[in-house]
Amino acid sequence: MMAASYDYIVVGSGSSGGALAARLSENGRYTVLCMEAGTKTENYFWTRIPAGTAMTIVNPAANWCRYAKPSAALGNRSLYVPGGKIVGGTSTINGLIFSRGQRKDYDGWARMGCPGWSYEEVLPYFKKLESTDIGSDKYRGRNGPIKVTVAEKTTPFFDAFIASAKAVGYPENPDYSGETQYGVAMAQQTIWRGRRVGTGTEYLAPARKRSNLTILTGAEAASLILEGMTCAGVRYRREGLMHEVRANREVILSAGAVGSPKLLELSGIGNPELLGKFGIPVVKSLHGVGENLQDHYGPTLKWTFRQEGLSPYQLGRGWRLAREAVRYAMFRTGFLSNTLATLRVFTRSNDEVDQADIGLLINPFHLEIVNEKRRVAPVNGFLIYAQVQRPESTGSTHIESRDPFAAPAIHLNFLATENDRRIAVAAVRHAREIAAAKPIADAVAEEIQPGPKVQTDEEILDFIRTTGATTFHIVGTCKMGNDAMSVVDEKLRVRGIERLRVADASVMPTIVSGNTSVPCMMIGEKCADMVLADAH
Repeated sequence: MMAASYDYIVVGSGSSGGALAARLSENGRYTVLCMEAGTKTENYFWTRIPAGTAMTIVNPAANWCRYAKPSAALGNRSLYVPGGKIVGGTSTINGLIFSRGQRKDYDGWARMGCPGWSYEEVLPYFKKLESTDIGSDKYRGRNGPIKVTVAEKTTPFFDAFIASAKAVGYPENPDYSGETQYGVAMAQQTIWRGRRVGTGTEYLAPARKRSNLTILTGAEAASLILEGMTCAGVRYRREGLMHEVRANREVILSAGAVGSPKLLELSGIGNPELLGKFGIPVVKSLHGVGENLQDHYGPTLKWTFRQEGLSPYQLGRGWRLAREAVRYAMFRTGFLSNTLATLRVFTRSNDEVDQADIGLLINPFHLEIVNEKRRVAPVNGFLIYAQVQRPESTGSTHIESRDPFAAPAIHLNFLATENDRRIAVAAVRHAREIAAAKPIADAVAEEIQPGPKVQTDEEILDFIRTTGATTFHIVGTCKMGNDAMSVVDEKLRVRGIERLRVADASVMPTIVSGNTSVPCMMIGEKCADMVLADAH
């Protein structure tokens, strides 16, 4: 039974919200409502299978399935922007890669006016959330809810590629989430005994038995209830009907880097000019709401092999895939128990850069994408996705109407700065350098994308613009800080509004050098501590 009010309302059950709601309810003192717009739970069939990401990435049952506005700078393409709409949020549908980013990322946040968010200050929360036998106790957690393992070397391709990377000067890095990220490494992943782990399975599922925690699915937030400059609750739609629920203490938005700024704007918090355009009364002028959008963007390079046995592409198609399905069902092993891009190279665009600003994501088979659906291509080869790790270019996301259930406008604005363009070209050249080194070069038949005719910086940049994609890491749209464009302070409190916080990827002032799900879990953990400290 729903109560009329709760001490804390968490809007969103994803990487941040799931961790946050579980921790707020842990001591039993406070009643907590965790609202999730999706209707599927963390045990939705396709989400537990690591390879099931290919099925959930375009599935409206578990995904918001948004698109960005077409961009002339990207060949007038409208890029796909998925996001979890399910218990556990994007941690339930993502690529399962565990990555924290670098010390430099968080020390940069602290220097930008976010005290308490330096690397040494967030490290305890990273350690708290994980359980792994990787690395040293200095950097890694041993008893947390999220189990972290190292990807398996499923074919000889991995050792051959690592040897080529070492041949051109990259060290093999046993723990890119430890002292340094630089080097070549097998990916760390949130997979345990062949199954996905995320905030839905590891935080919220165990917490369901608590009488003080309510997880409400199918509840899509429409706006905040504001009384003066105080947040008093949330309006939401469920099963076609509108409802209200009150917060005795606080509301925390964890609706993601698209959803959280949307809710603020619908509630009268944002740029007055934009709100006025849709007749929304201004409660608090905050020009940064929806701005500062950042993401990882890059092209995919492809090669074919001259011999069989390096790429497992045949296992992902036809009768062999059916055999792998049986193998997974019986033993939770094989092709379906693995994720994508399980080999990583973190490198520098030039010798003057102190930390890796390029990420190369290597996959031992090709993918083909039809209507955004991903499947294994019938090609004997491998691919490298080459991304700028810390882009300077920023975009935006804003409402386009007063309709609380209409999709917002997303403008990605990639490659807007000269530095981003320079690093993007360097990323392609670094990928080619490794692929041209032995022993992997001896197995390569040809480069088929972009192909040998693309050589100059201008040609490479055109290839990046017209074929690149994102890795679905949108952040920054309710950024933390103390400047004129900041939306929340260092305690994640919305500026000028009492009893309202934001805790998700949107608060990142700058994007981290890697995948964003685990940093979002850290944000949820740290936010819970700050909320409880204030309550005490």
